[in-house]
Amino acid sequence: MGKAKYLLKRIRSMSFANMFNTIDLVHDKTNKNKVFIFFDIISCGIKYQAGYVDYNLYEMYKMNKKERKTVITRGINNDIIKKYNDMSYAYKFEDKALFNKLFDKYMNREWIYLKEASIDDFKNYLKGKKEIIIKPLSLSCGKGVEKLTVKDYKPEELYNHLLETDQTLVEDVAIQNKVLSNIYPYSVNTLRIVTLNKVVVAALLRIGNDNNVVDNFNHGGMVTTIDIETGEILFPAIDKVGNVYEKHPQTNESIVGVKIPMWEDVKNLCIEACDIVPELGYVGWDVCLGEEKPFLIEGNDFPGHDLYQLPVHRSDNYGLLPVFEKAMKEGK
Repeated sequence: MGKAKYLLKRIRSMSFANMFNTIDLVHDKTNKNKVFIFFDIISCGIKYQAGYVDYNLYEMYKMNKKERKTVITRGINNDIIKKYNDMSYAYKFEDKALFNKLFDKYMNREWIYLKEASIDDFKNYLKGKKEIIIKPLSLSCGKGVEKLTVKDYKPEELYNHLLETDQTLVEDVAIQNKVLSNIYPYSVNTLRIVTLNKVVVAALLRIGNDNNVVDNFNHGGMVTTIDIETGEILFPAIDKVGNVYEKHPQTNESIVGVKIPMWEDVKNLCIEACDIVPELGYVGWDVCLGEEKPFLIEGNDFPGHDLYQLPVHRSDNYGLLPVFEKAMKEGK
């Protein structure tokens, strides 16, 4: 799609009320002229496929032309997905039960799909388990995920209730490495490892907060980036409303400076998993760092770009596009 056509499509779909709210926000932060901000947003749309959300999120108003060229904007991210992901295979990731079947060797925990299991199968699965995780198949961003204490329920009643509410994927509770549990013990703090053309191009750690059992950024959690080469956390975490944390507010444990154990194993796991559905060449993998090895939670066939290059995590104000471009040229 040409830049002019892309811009026209964006203009037709955008909310002008939200756009002008963004202009007001940027004006309050920078005291720049609102007319200038308006045309600067339009210019970023034409040159970099960035909408007003990207403009504000990545603080493009603080970036020069050279720096702006390095940002993975929504339009650029969509182009990468279009080029590397055959979306006719997306169901293999979006159907969580099917994903578990395909990637079972990388799951490292028991699970059961209730639509294909009898009540006796469910009773056998529950034997010896204190807690379970239940997931709906149709929701994302951690919505509908719950941790249940097995002794609080009668198996027959729980089985029927989960079928009725379509929470039909049941898994063992993932046990995470003590390094990440020390930071926040009430959720599994997952690694988001992004692969493109079988190359790790981005690595993030999502951390729970506020006693939530999920760590998702859009569900009250926070995020920071991991150095791809060393596995070390070099920057503080940030939550969706912009609070920045060098230490976790509930545990007072340091975030900056933590080094992820088994880092090479984490990267190798995700690169190897790419071969299961090779038609999807751009994937965001959610990984649990276990006590002895890393393992998969799920995969995302439409990786969101919004967490990759937040201002608090950027070095020298540059985005990640050069890293992605190198992977596209030199990938396996």
